[in-house]
Amino acid sequence: MQLSSVTKESLILLDKNWQTRGEIITALCQRLFDEGVVSSKEDFSEAVWAREALSETGFEQGIAIPHGKSSTVKRPAFAAVRLTQPVDDWPTMESEDSVSMVFLLAVPNDDDEGHLRLLSSLSLALMDEQNVAALRTAPTVSAFLAQLDATEPTAEKKIVNDSGKSIVVITSCSAGIAHTYMAAEALEKAGAAKGIRVYSEKQGASGTEDPLTAEQIEQSQGVIFAATLPPKGRERFAGKPFISTSVSEPLKDAAALIERMLHQPDGIVERSGESASPSPQRALSFGARLYQGVSSGISYMIPVIVAAGLMIGIGQLSASIMGVTAIGDTRYATDANSLLQICHYLTLYGSMIMKFMYPVFAAYMAYSIADRPGLVPGFIGGAFAGGLHFTLWAQPGGIPSGFLGALLLGMVAGLLADFLNRHIHLHKHLQAMKPMLIVPGLTVLAIFFFNFYFVDPVFGGINHFFQQFILDHGRSSALTLAVIITSLTAFDLGGPVNKSAGAIAIGLAADHIFPLTARVLGIVIPPIGIGLATVIDRFVVRQRVFDENQRVTGTTSLILGFLAIGEGAIPFMLKNPVITISINILGAIIGSLIAISMGSVQWFPLPAIWGWPLVQNLPAYLAGMTTGVLFVAFANVFVRFYLLRSGRITLN
Repeated sequence: MQLSSVTKESLILLDKNWQTRGEIITALCQRLFDEGVVSSKEDFSEAVWAREALSETGFEQGIAIPHGKSSTVKRPAFAAVRLTQPVDDWPTMESEDSVSMVFLLAVPNDDDEGHLRLLSSLSLALMDEQNVAALRTAPTVSAFLAQLDATEPTAEKKIVNDSGKSIVVITSCSAGIAHTYMAAEALEKAGAAKGIRVYSEKQGASGTEDPLTAEQIEQSQGVIFAATLPPKGRERFAGKPFISTSVSEPLKDAAALIERMLHQPDGIVERSGESASPSPQRALSFGARLYQGVSSGISYMIPVIVAAGLMIGIGQLSASIMGVTAIGDTRYATDANSLLQICHYLTLYGSMIMKFMYPVFAAYMAYSIADRPGLVPGFIGGAFAGGLHFTLWAQPGGIPSGFLGALLLGMVAGLLADFLNRHIHLHKHLQAMKPMLIVPGLTVLAIFFFNFYFVDPVFGGINHFFQQFILDHGRSSALTLAVIITSLTAFDLGGPVNKSAGAIAIGLAADHIFPLTARVLGIVIPPIGIGLATVIDRFVVRQRVFDENQRVTGTTSLILGFLAIGEGAIPFMLKNPVITISINILGAIIGSLIAISMGSVQWFPLPAIWGWPLVQNLPAYLAGMTTGVLFVAFANVFVRFYLLRSGRITLN
């Protein structure tokens, strides 16, 4: 297949006087939409800008290759423009911010390897200086396309003054479309110029391409990990010198990287295959490592929340259709109606799955920091945070530490496992004991004492304080008590503080002292509000302020919120706790105060949508809930928009 087969003359624009990056991307997205390549120019544009936020798409010779991978793309294609004057606001690898020719790649989410490789070959073609020069002078669109088709892929780089040396390379980037291949090409060319043979394995969006053989690895002088994502199969390189860098570095100075690998490597990949992790993590600052750990843990935790919420939702919704609102009651376990039994156990099944939310989060947070040695200690720390030990130790009154405990225990597990893994040195015959016994054993022991003497007592003490605080103010004015209960309910979205507030609130309602209006609104407002924020952001500030993973999580949070499952919003709280918790509490307080002031009363612990008919003065309840939800949604959008503009956060 030729490059012209994934574009057409109407997608190639020559000598346009466009002035900014935004103008160029908007125009090319519009052209792809007009030609039927994408079904929604807005959604595709968002995918392109999300990729732009990750790293530079401008390269040498004034070339830019922005790209977006999205379900809105119907077929692989690219559009291109040659400018009359360079634009000066396009970030490039050379920090010159000057671009005069742009190729916008559109890739479907379910694209196969062949199409993706074809689009990647465009990236490689644009690294050839003679080819780029010919494209700049092509008189017509037909000549422009003919020049692209005339580009022959280089099967093997010509080795000058062959030194007999070789190195191996792993390249990968978050999108896996352009940078992955261009970094490999740059290193291969630089190696050939030095008389060094470079074998590159591309771990792109279509999987692993050109996998390295055992012989190539064995004969190499070392390995370069030019990777944004953690490289797969790192244990293959045990005993080899390595350097770790970002996927963009080879495009800046590939020759310098090769020299650094040969003479000043970052370290040796230890024989265990687990120790000197060749990921870029250790090159990052302490804060960046923790942030990446949290992000990694959240990404693995989300499917647990989704699966749990789906099971609970199916059980509760099915039961509500049959007129049952409290399907969790134990009497339905033996109900004569077998369908109600199934609904009851589906709900319990979902609750059981939800218990693994914190273990999975903490495990993969620790794994991101320390690689495999941190996985088991992190999982055990997360089990402590979820309160699993209280169940197994027959301590039903135990108070789990919740999301804050999961953060602390996952962090300690990862950092300690990483430290031990790097500083414990054994004889080569005993190396296998380190990742299998010594590091996890010592780390798990430390996690026990850390949880036993610090995490459980501290968070148990906090929870006890909140319980007593509610009791002490139980005779306060209605609005004061509503603020207290709402704040604590919205604080940790189903965690120990939330449950403590719930226990007190339900007790007050059972004695007919104070209704549950504030409590039920504090449950539903945060997850619905955060979920709504991920939907409306592009309409409010004209751009996405949540990345694709957060939008998926937001949809889940929105749906689960109507089912009174607050855990769907926990990933947002884990990533930005101070901002998210503050907004959640304020929104819940605003909503509950409005509802109560307007006369809404709910005596039953039924915050889900099927409990609404039992609310006295439902319009007031809905008015309060809507106001609180909108506050949470807009506050999240505007705060994130400000942080993005100021560079304090990125879409990744």
